[in-house]
Amino acid sequence: MTAPTQSQLEFLRSIDTPTVCNLIEIVAPERRGSGYTVKHLHCPFPELPPMVGFAKTVTFKAKDAVPLAEAGYMQKRLDYLDYVAAAPQPAIMVMHDLDGEHAGFGAFWGEVQSNVHKALGALGVVTDGSIRDIPMIAPGFQMLAGSIVPSHAYVHVVDFGIDVNVVGMAVKSGDLIHADRHGAIVVPADKIDAMKAALEGLAAREAKIIAAAKAGGDVAAIKAAMKG
Repeated sequence: MTAPTQSQLEFLRSIDTPTVCNLIEIVAPERRGSGYTVKHLHCPFPELPPMVGFAKTVTFKAKDAVPLAEAGYMQKRLDYLDYVAAAPQPAIMVMHDLDGEHAGFGAFWGEVQSNVHKALGALGVVTDGSIRDIPMIAPGFQMLAGSIVPSHAYVHVVDFGIDVNVVGMAVKSGDLIHADRHGAIVVPADKIDAMKAALEGLAAREAKIIAAAKAGGDVAAIKAAMKG
């Protein structure tokens, strides 16, 4: 993947995730039904702006005891931190809970992990697992999560840098992610310029329909606006 320019990243930060979805539908119609989260995720900080960064993919479990006695587990934890801190940056953690029907049993994310990951360059997390410590989360660290629970149970990283699927969004390590209170989507980096070029036309079409609707609810006028 060719690295997006600073200008392209700033463009993506200037629009919300539904608009990103709309633009991808225009420039990459084959992506209309894939590449985004398809279930509700709790967002405790809806006022935060969109986050745009590169996926750091992780799988984890919380229901079973942490394998602290296993040789190499501490090294895995240290290697994991290197992975989070490595290029490309900024990072967005995309984490799949392997506990299946018990997903969310224990929260990986809270006061400590949000501060650690923010320090290592992460903007936030998208996970089908759980979060906690909401008032103590690192300032500006965005979170989209399957649930909110009080305990971390036996939460531990299983693997990282691998393909994951979080509530319908299939993600590879390093994918470009756009996320806000609505959910998250994988952005095709080679389509960003086309998305930018399509924005004006999309906004104009939507404005025309909305104006017709607000003008008094005349069905003929609304139909005409919808036809373009």
